Amino acid sequence: MRGNLPSKEPETLKKWNDEGLYEQMLKRNEGHKSFVLHDGPPFSNGNIHIGTALNKILKDFILKSKSMEGYYTPYIPGWDNHGMPIESAIIKQSKLDRKKMSVVEFRDACREFAKKFINLQRTSFRRLGVTADWDHPYLTMNPSFEAREVKVFGEMYKRGYIYKGLKPVYWCAHDETALAEAEIEYSDEPCTSIYVKFKVSDDKGLLSPYCDLSKTYFVIWTTTPWTLPGNMAIALHPREEYSLIKAGDEFYIMATALAQNSLSQAGITEYETVKTFKGSDFEYMTAEHPFLDRKSLLVNAEYVTMDSGTGCVHTAPGFGVDDHVTGMRYGIEIVVPVDDRGYQTEEAGKYAGLRYDKSNEVILKDLKESGALMASEEIVHPYPHCWRCKNPIIFRATPQWFCSVASFKDKASKACEDVEWMPSWGGDRMVSMINERADWCISRQRNWGLPIPVFYCEDCKKPIVTDETIESISKRFASEGSNAWYTHTAEELLPEGFVCPHCGGVHFTKETDTLDGWFDSGSTHFNVLDGENGLGRPADLYLEGADQYRGWFQSSLLTAIGSGLDKAPYKAVLTHGWTVDGEGKAMHKSLGNAVAPEQVINKYGADILRLWVASSDYRVDVRASDAIFRQLSESYRKIRNTARILLANLGTPEDDFDPNKDMVDVKDLRDIDKWAISRVNGLAKRVREAYDSYQFHAVYHDIHNFCSIDMSKLYIDITKDRLYCEKKDSVARRSAQTAMYIIINSLTRMLAPVLAYTADEIWGYMSHTDSDNVSSVFCNDLPDFKKEYDFPEIEQSYQNLFEHRDGVMKALELARAEKIIGKSLEASITIYGDKDNEAMKFFKEFEPVLPAVFIVSRVTLSNEKAPQNAFADEESGIAVAVTQAKGEKCVRCWMQKDDCTHDEDGQPLCRRCREVVC
Repeated sequence: MRGNLPSKEPETLKKWNDEGLYEQMLKRNEGHKSFVLHDGPPFSNGNIHIGTALNKILKDFILKSKSMEGYYTPYIPGWDNHGMPIESAIIKQSKLDRKKMSVVEFRDACREFAKKFINLQRTSFRRLGVTADWDHPYLTMNPSFEAREVKVFGEMYKRGYIYKGLKPVYWCAHDETALAEAEIEYSDEPCTSIYVKFKVSDDKGLLSPYCDLSKTYFVIWTTTPWTLPGNMAIALHPREEYSLIKAGDEFYIMATALAQNSLSQAGITEYETVKTFKGSDFEYMTAEHPFLDRKSLLVNAEYVTMDSGTGCVHTAPGFGVDDHVTGMRYGIEIVVPVDDRGYQTEEAGKYAGLRYDKSNEVILKDLKESGALMASEEIVHPYPHCWRCKNPIIFRATPQWFCSVASFKDKASKACEDVEWMPSWGGDRMVSMINERADWCISRQRNWGLPIPVFYCEDCKKPIVTDETIESISKRFASEGSNAWYTHTAEELLPEGFVCPHCGGVHFTKETDTLDGWFDSGSTHFNVLDGENGLGRPADLYLEGADQYRGWFQSSLLTAIGSGLDKAPYKAVLTHGWTVDGEGKAMHKSLGNAVAPEQVINKYGADILRLWVASSDYRVDVRASDAIFRQLSESYRKIRNTARILLANLGTPEDDFDPNKDMVDVKDLRDIDKWAISRVNGLAKRVREAYDSYQFHAVYHDIHNFCSIDMSKLYIDITKDRLYCEKKDSVARRSAQTAMYIIINSLTRMLAPVLAYTADEIWGYMSHTDSDNVSSVFCNDLPDFKKEYDFPEIEQSYQNLFEHRDGVMKALELARAEKIIGKSLEASITIYGDKDNEAMKFFKEFEPVLPAVFIVSRVTLSNEKAPQNAFADEESGIAVAVTQAKGEKCVRCWMQKDDCTHDEDGQPLCRRCREVVC
């Protein structure tokens, strides 16, 4: 009953591999309509985790069910190999110092590291029971992939969507590289927020009539004191009201709506409003920087809000996107006084050499001493962190390569309209993200990645990307891999005789940055869907976690639209939630609450892990714990035991039931057998609909209930006497076996996409008809609703009967507890009730089969008044009296009969059993 899955499943997996199950499934449906699920690539930098297992198992459910519906389902798994995740992991695990290695040496080490984890993850995915073309995956580090990606870059560049510019980007000082939005996660960070006074320098004659300019200040608020060396301006909202406020002998300018709160932070309770102005009145005034010999320009900006601060926004064009836009609009110099490692530069004055976070303390101390600090407050607020190293990031303007999403965001948004989003709000979320996002920073300061295929002319300094250069690099990468960028000179990589298209120069250098890993993964659809061996575009489905709206779903869409396809690379997008522990908490190794897939498999088996996925509503967060898996193993045993009993009652064609010659015509089946196949027929219809709508929890619950109630609680017990005691080849027995064969055949195929190993095992023990593909359950159709198996009236009649059965079974249970009977077959029951009682009507209709239904020796129906000791079933309005059945116990059927005679050994046999054995 337990199945011994941890030791038995590897044998099944070996059989699948040896027999080429994936190829068998494809060959069966060759020429049929295809269903393409494009695999999102996991990073090859560690072992799989429970969330990865959830994702791959869900994909396998879909592809196995689609294949069993007749679709051609090629599945090319893939891995994401480039970028910081690999670099970080290899540096940490292998203790490498990349600065002491040549670029090629380091890249080769990264490649081998990635290969190692590709093999480890591939083994783990196969052990989960996932069927795929594991021998031919796509890898973003493969030369053929890199060659194709170079062409994607070239096409987007040619269309004018890629450019190089100095703009603030997310910057990880720990890893010394730019990051994309998808590589950012937010967590709470303590900080000191400060209110800083900037003395008015040039008021354009507006303020002097009302105050002493030498004591008049614009007050800004910031949570990042380290950015003050980059301050070049102060932004005010043009239409908001600002107050000139006198407090003591000083004058402060701040938004009227925020003035009271700002002053209270400084402990100022007595003040007066001297004059109010519009923010536009202050435009082009200047103020003195509090500690640098520099002027700050007063500017207007629509993004200034009245939610917090003072309404006077500290503006550092080198440290913020909005600040940069404002700086460009006003022609302000872009100052970036922090280097790649996060240290203040000479432009920061006395703070040069200090790491940015350490400079916070020194700047705060100096502001206090100089009197420029009006107030400060310790707060905790959400702050962006690097998703890989978990350190806080900074915004920093650096020369980077960008994809101008703004140039084609309308096309991208329009493409989303043709996609089926599951859940439906996914489309709105994607469109919102595209419309609100900044340009995509696609360059990284890493060595392990695809080199950005750009040359520079040493004479005119302009970047060079042409059809000829892209074609030359693509061919080189296809034959040698992208290491060729580092082993060849620019002249060797360029077409022979190439000259600069801008100035005619012949001396060139190469770009040193690599492409963002999201550009790699966003280009996978070109490699998998296009070309002679491509699966065809667009893919029918993308399935990943909900975080991929800002990641892979989006980067795939942007590369598709940006390269001129004008359509999304997917017809539908389906998302799943996170995996959490049994209490709903996020899993972390440090908390000790992480669940490793291999631990579950070693203890329970992969099919229990697959059952966990099927039992969960994966569209929200999915809980995982040993208690949950233990409970599911009990549910699994209920399903397994149902199959085991059905198989046992059928035997083998050689010694019992041969479906090719012993099947009873459906119309000649006993009514209870018709009820059973009608129930499994309805189940098949619901299960198929659930598979088609990706509602796997409905598949699980429906099948589990069928096994627990329809089979175990009712049908198997009710038919036991017929199967064990009737003549072996009697119509009565063959009728039950026919129904059981139809049920096990249908049930096994319904289970196959979910309980892959168990279904394969059942299929191996089953007898088969000539129409079955004996080699594998996965090479057969999912059962569908069949009109000839539909008996709605019989099904409804039996359902009505079973609704009233519980009262009788309860009476038998009480009689057993009171020692009136032992086993139920020792019982004779009398059911009392009014002739117009609904339950009595059903019992009268089924009177001949009631002993079998209640599993007793005798049943009597009575409209007389029930004795006082009878069990009263208030719900049905009946009463049940249980007594010992008269007669002798037949040693063969165990029924108490009054027609028993004794054989030569003195054992009593009822007339029915004597006729069978004699």
